[in-house]
Amino acid sequence: MRADGRAEAHTPCATDVLHRRLASKMAEQNHSCHYNESMGFFYNNSGADDKWDKTQLILVQVVGSLFCCFILVSNAMVVAAVITNKRFHYPFYYLLSNLAASDFLAGIAYVYLMFNTGEMSRRLTVKEYFIRQGLLDISLSASLSNLLVIALERYISVMNWKVHSNLTKRRVTLLIVLVWAISIFMGAVPSLGWNCICNVSDCSQLAPIFSRSYLIFWSMSNLVVFLVMVAIYMRIYTYVKKKTMMLTPHTSGSINRKRTPIKLIKTVMVVLGAFVICWTPGLVVLLLDGLNCKSCKVMKLKRWLLLLAVLNSVMNPCIYSYKDEEMWTTFKNLMRCIGNGTRRQRSTKANTRPLSSAHDTGNSQLPSEEMKSDDQGILKT
Repeated sequence: MRADGRAEAHTPCATDVLHRRLASKMAEQNHSCHYNESMGFFYNNSGADDKWDKTQLILVQVVGSLFCCFILVSNAMVVAAVITNKRFHYPFYYLLSNLAASDFLAGIAYVYLMFNTGEMSRRLTVKEYFIRQGLLDISLSASLSNLLVIALERYISVMNWKVHSNLTKRRVTLLIVLVWAISIFMGAVPSLGWNCICNVSDCSQLAPIFSRSYLIFWSMSNLVVFLVMVAIYMRIYTYVKKKTMMLTPHTSGSINRKRTPIKLIKTVMVVLGAFVICWTPGLVVLLLDGLNCKSCKVMKLKRWLLLLAVLNSVMNPCIYSYKDEEMWTTFKNLMRCIGNGTRRQRSTKANTRPLSSAHDTGNSQLPSEEMKSDDQGILKT
């Protein structure tokens, strides 16, 4: 109370004013950020025309599903071959099976992508779109990291002129864990904040919620790793060629034994070549989109570049089996075991089937020759 008896007017304190200003700024920021919008908002904002004809979309999904089934089955067989065949229990093949595991993840990512594209992509939430693109980015990062680690492993072994490096299982395991940790982090970077949800003017066309600066970083870093791997294998090739020329006059009968590491190098070089051919055009287009090239028409190339990426995961198991006779033999043994296991399971089910009415009346039939052969096979095993 004042001295004259009148009540003192209430004046807001400085902290109340500060809180109100912060609240208004947060409200403006939340209003400018579009986390609650569907992907249709971002497609319209970036001007990305990604419409599919219904017949074309069904055809792509059917054909793509067949390719993805092959990717999943074949790469699973590569991992199973390395696990079951003791001749593959070396660092190179462990890393090769990890590369097959990354291709297996790529097959899962392609399935998720195929059934969430076209008009469905516009209905996705921001979180679902991050999952869709994150799976693709993780699989690509894992493949690239595996190829780089394999290149370093080959470099160490060849420089010592050995078939396999001296990496212990513990170190190989740590390398595999490191590969997946880096890949998961790279795939999660956009969802962690490097996006254009709060700055729609920086959105790209190929990935409408990814900022153009991120596309530049992503494509440039991958292209640099490509160049590093090519340089490593060029160094390996020149060293092997020089070493072979020096050994040829002095090794007549043992030269075939020395060519064994060269065969492994050829296998990896073919895999690397296929990877570079299939992914370089896509990375270049991503770079052009990141640089905001208006006349490049990146959306028209998107589907064909995605097909190239799918073909890469299809090609790798074929390259393993074609270039490595032991791998192909293991594949055939695995398929034979699966076939024999299926036949034995059918035979067991037939033997445990309840008796029929014919058996109750004394008109039972003798077991067939096929059943006898199956039983003999089981006893032999």
